[in-house]
Amino acid sequence: MTDASAPPLDLAPAGRAVRSDLRASQARAGYLFAFPAMALYLIFVLAPVIVTIILSFAYYDPQLGSHWVGFDNFKRFFTDPRSVQIFWNTLRFTLFAVTGNVTVGLLLALALNRTMPGWLLYFFRLAFFLPVIIAAAFVSIVWGYFYQDNGIFNYYLNHLGLPTVRWLTSAQNAMPSIVIMDVWKNTGFFMIIFIAALQGVPKNIMEAAIMDGTSRWRRFWRITLPWISPVVFFAIVYASIGALQVYESIYILTKGGPGDATRSMSINIVEEAFGSFQIGYGASVAVVMTVVILVITVVQMLVSRRLVSY
Repeated sequence: MTDASAPPLDLAPAGRAVRSDLRASQARAGYLFAFPAMALYLIFVLAPVIVTIILSFAYYDPQLGSHWVGFDNFKRFFTDPRSVQIFWNTLRFTLFAVTGNVTVGLLLALALNRTMPGWLLYFFRLAFFLPVIIAAAFVSIVWGYFYQDNGIFNYYLNHLGLPTVRWLTSAQNAMPSIVIMDVWKNTGFFMIIFIAALQGVPKNIMEAAIMDGTSRWRRFWRITLPWISPVVFFAIVYASIGALQVYESIYILTKGGPGDATRSMSINIVEEAFGSFQIGYGASVAVVMTVVILVITVVQMLVSRRLVSY
């Protein structure tokens, strides 16, 4: 018989122990599944970043060894007129490429965000998006033939009685020519993003504005643009990061010429680190480019707090 006066058994500690063991096993399983991704990130992302930062403060030669030089590599970059020109080339390309891609992409999205036959709508979307999925190297090679002195563009200029243009051999025309090609290739990506954003604009608000007699231009500035402003901000940041790292198109079309008129920081990194074997200096240029990307991104985020409507 059970003694009624005996205190009841305390099962709470046993229950807590079971839950604790279950959580521990779940945590171990989670860490086990996350370990491959974490290891790959540490080996291929974080470790190279740390090594690059260390090398940026050193002189490193594969044959002669290395020694610490402090900020000498950075002083060389900011005091060398050639490096300063390359720095401004990169910023200039970024400014015009981002402006062109975002503006043209938005205009195309506004043009296609209307009622039309389905097959025609999908045809236009495919036509403008197709260059995005083509490799940048292949696009650059094809446009290189277009830009030749006897290429397609100058052929039609001749037939129209207009003077021919030195697209890639003139220091004044080379960078705009590369920007035009970059906009042609990448604007379809931003067009698709903006079309998706425009389809999320509330139709009842737009219909009410139309009934009030609001002009199309005012509807765009007062309703459409504020509503899609987060997407516009994302497009600007995304395009800026890509443009600051431009390499293939410039290297294939001009190899950074004529002179240094189109040379970007990415090309400069490769030439200094693997061409001249100035690995420490090339690492310092990479660090500067990374800092520039971070600064521009942070500035854009701060500006977005005032301009972006959430």
